[in-house]
Amino acid sequence: MPVSEPEPGRTRLWDVLAVVSIGGGLGSVARYGLAQAWATPAGGFPWATFTTNVLGSLLLGALMVCVIEVWPPSRYRRPFLGVGILGGFTTFSTYMNETRGLIATGHLSLADAYALSSLIAGLAAVWTGVALVRRLFGLPVRRGPSRRSDSGRTATAPPRASRPAEEPSAEAEGVSR
Repeated sequence: MPVSEPEPGRTRLWDVLAVVSIGGGLGSVARYGLAQAWATPAGGFPWATFTTNVLGSLLLGALMVCVIEVWPPSRYRRPFLGVGILGGFTTFSTYMNETRGLIATGHLSLADAYALSSLIAGLAAVWTGVALVRRLFGLPVRRGPSRRSDSGRTATAPPRASRPAEEPSAEAEGVSR
């Protein structure tokens, strides 16, 4: 049976899928190696997963600045590095499974500390990655207004003084058709 051509306007994405798959394999092998090297004792804080996810968050923040604002566009860079390697390296499922395991074994305080610290540290790591790369390349660390006095001008839409007054509709005037 002959291979059909893709529909007009729709391209094949097998090459991108292959790049994501290769990157995901590499990232997951790196995560596995870290987990094996830094085993968690029963009822202990899961440092390997915590470190993996925080490091992955830092790298993802840095990568997004590079991909979007520093490097020239590339079809494969973000899928390979971001979705593939960092997606395979970080692990939400293991984080949740370890949290559930801590709860199931009665380590409620540790489970709370792990869940909350992972979330806070991950968000801080993304911001840090963004800020470090922006500073490294001389980009503004913050895109918003540079002074508090400027915040009012950028946070709201400009006034529409030139817009003509709207005509009231027939329904608003109580007129039926």
